[in-house]
Amino acid sequence: MTYLIEGLCPDRFAPLFALDDASLAAINARRVTATADRGFPCRISLEDAKGGEELILLHHVSHDVATPYRSAYAIYVRPGVSAGRYRDETPPAFEGRTLALRAFDTDGMLRTARLAGPGEADGAIRDLFADAGISYIDAHNAAYGCFAARIERDEPKGSGK
Repeated sequence: MTYLIEGLCPDRFAPLFALDDASLAAINARRVTATADRGFPCRISLEDAKGGEELILLHHVSHDVATPYRSAYAIYVRPGVSAGRYRDETPPAFEGRTLALRAFDTDGMLRTARLAGPGEADGAIRDLFADAGISYIDAHNAAYGCFAARIERDEPKGSGK
């Protein structure tokens, strides 16, 4: 069993960077500048922005399901970056952060959850996926609660699954 973590598609956020501050405010979004090399995790690249980089802070529905577990919160996105793609490894935005890992079945119902301290995410993801009923995992930063990334099962081709 392998897993795949991909950043959000940049195309859906690209139009935001052309908006002025008043237009962003009208949709409850803000243009911000990273004030440090850490603390502004881009949900497209799955890397932290560097100090001085521009980002958009916006409301994002990360778990768009017709269950009580529908979820949304604020995220940061940067312009001109490609979606990060990590197979069987965690992205830089996970490093040094405690993560809340929420494991869901195919119906979008929460089956279990756990905390993963810094450096523990890979093992925790593998442990959660040991349960065949887990379809995907949503990672959130434990302290702030913001969506970090979706983690999907990535069965090798020819595995029969």
